[in-house]
Amino acid sequence: MQSGLLVMHDVTLRKDFGARLKSLRKQKSWPQKELAAKVGLRFQQLNKYESGLNIPPAEMLVKLADALGVSVDFLLTGNPVEDLPLASARLFRRFKVLEALDSDDQETVIKVIDAMIAKQRMTSALTPVNVAA
Repeated sequence: MQSGLLVMHDVTLRKDFGARLKSLRKQKSWPQKELAAKVGLRFQQLNKYESGLNIPPAEMLVKLADALGVSVDFLLTGNPVEDLPLASARLFRRFKVLEALDSDDQETVIKVIDAMIAKQRMTSALTPVNVAA
């Protein structure tokens, strides 16, 4: 009987994972082929993951999580990562690496980020407001 419970638990985990994967992909408005191409996977295999037939290996979990902008933990369990100060796990990992750079390189990165933020703000400020006549 114990073995039957484990199989049922495994089926539930796979189905929940697949539903979460599909939902995250649809939030990005990506067809299966697009997400599959982003992570180097055949879309037929992605379909098997989304339908709960298979769970991807660890390296593919990391690629999927990165592409979808979530943690591997969230992808597997649905539990949000509370200690991540950024919503994007990819950005968080990049900033952790940047912390190890010398101060001149860090300053260069900060200037580039500041320039991108200023560009976005200017673009938003110059966008005309649609006013109904």
